[in-house]
Amino acid sequence: MALVLALLAACGSRQVAVDAAADTTAALDAPPMFDPLVGIGTVELVQGGFMFTEGPQWREATGDLVFTDIPASTIYRYVPGGAPPASLRAPSGKANGLAIDNADMLIAAQHDTRSVTREATAIATLFEGKKLNSPNDVIVADDGTIYFTDPPYGIPQGQTRELDFMGVFRIAPGGTLTAEHRSPLAARPNGIGLTPDGTALYVADTADGKLYRFPVEAGGALGTRSVHATTAGNPDGLAIDIAGNIFVTTAAGVEAFSPTGARWGMIALPGNAQPANCAFGDADHRTLYITARTQLFRVRLANAGLPRR
Repeated sequence: MALVLALLAACGSRQVAVDAAADTTAALDAPPMFDPLVGIGTVELVQGGFMFTEGPQWREATGDLVFTDIPASTIYRYVPGGAPPASLRAPSGKANGLAIDNADMLIAAQHDTRSVTREATAIATLFEGKKLNSPNDVIVADDGTIYFTDPPYGIPQGQTRELDFMGVFRIAPGGTLTAEHRSPLAARPNGIGLTPDGTALYVADTADGKLYRFPVEAGGALGTRSVHATTAGNPDGLAIDIAGNIFVTTAAGVEAFSPTGARWGMIALPGNAQPANCAFGDADHRTLYITARTQLFRVRLANAGLPRR
């Protein structure tokens, strides 16, 4: 929370006028909503030539961006203004989503091992005696609670699905694994993120095109989910700014939604590149990094984003 307040103060002078089309149904004590796409810069290519990029994660402690190339089983590190991205860890277990815990250790959702790892050591592999499907995206709360999604996309060839549901899971700080939501087998829970105050969790479902919201209850358990917004289709990864706006990678580009679910607009990528995930980074947290299949892009925004944890 301290980081969020500091960023709000730092970017106050850069905030833009309220968009006339903004949803006015927000609570009276909620902060005013500003269109996060006003003042946006040009989308720039950072690097191409990858196989399938995912999992962007800014690391405050080292001032760099890490991201994954799933088929290449590699985690890359990129220092803004420096050399091109370089391998940080290979093989990575075909890691997909990444997060950072309170000790600045790297959390990864791995396909090859069907597990969630902390610095390559498994912390969640089995649930009720059965293998997880293939952990996809992951986020860490301020108290150390880890949430992750578990669709079947990355089940290694020759292995079979064992769970009879598609889950949203929680790893408590003490290590207990809980299935917080059990979706039907047709569902595809994917991108995941927390609101700035940590009171709600968002999950994008690629199968039905919806962005869902779960209240976070005492102890980290999730309450009943509700539909927050309907996307243009195939929502994947997401990022959240300090005002609570949600940036979701979809079939159309990177769509931006307000904390009340109103759609602000979309960020299109050069050459109609298809984005897979996104995360805020750089020292001022105003750069949105976007992984898009074989490429990594970035774009500067007028307002600061919330670095993922």
